[in-house]
Amino acid sequence: MKCLALDGNSLAYRAFFALPSDMATSAGQVTNAIVGFTSMLTNLLKDVKPDALVVVFDRPEKTFRHEAVPEYKAQREAAPDTLRSQMGIIRELLDSLGVTVLDAAGFEGDDIIATLADKCVKAGDDIVIVTGDRDSFQLVSDPHVRVLYNKRGVSDYALYDEAGIVERTGVTPSRYVDYAALRGDPSDNLVGANGVGEKTAAKLVNEYPNLVAILDSADRQTPKLRASLEECRERVLRNAQVMA
Repeated sequence: MKCLALDGNSLAYRAFFALPSDMATSAGQVTNAIVGFTSMLTNLLKDVKPDALVVVFDRPEKTFRHEAVPEYKAQREAAPDTLRSQMGIIRELLDSLGVTVLDAAGFEGDDIIATLADKCVKAGDDIVIVTGDRDSFQLVSDPHVRVLYNKRGVSDYALYDEAGIVERTGVTPSRYVDYAALRGDPSDNLVGANGVGEKTAAKLVNEYPNLVAILDSADRQTPKLRASLEECRERVLRNAQVMA
């Protein structure tokens, strides 16, 4: 069986900013996110031809990540009213189509997708995850779990298997959290180790078996990198906790 799992918030957000904001009904309801999301859904069903479809959404409540890291996503501005007004309509549309829609208080849609991916692997089924969130890269597992990454707009995608993640990041999906914890994730307001970018993070991940081993190797690094790993140790470990 092949399941198609959509990150509803991510795709609606991409659709909203990809299409003109003057798309509206005669009553004044802005519809660009609705139109874009529906177009994306239609094309994905045609291209992937799944046996099952689920769309997951975030909820407005804070999650356990906000409790662990108060600054988590604190830099993000509230969604525009014209986008929020369309989210309920998108969910109504999915309900009318009989599409399974999931959310869970205290958790992000990503967490639900991770649970679905785990269940598919255990059952020997395939799942294609559609999202614009790079955290999903850690879920990729051949041959059952792939990510169809929405790079921009409503039609620009890249399909990643394990080899694709290595090509994109320099690390395997199983080590993606270590890599991201070191370099940080500005989209989630998570600062990594000072001065550690993607290349250095990938190099360290490929040299050492786990994140603790990387941090423990500080005295074997250049003076600048040593200082960074020592000063940012707790922050990097906390990043990994909320990214997983």
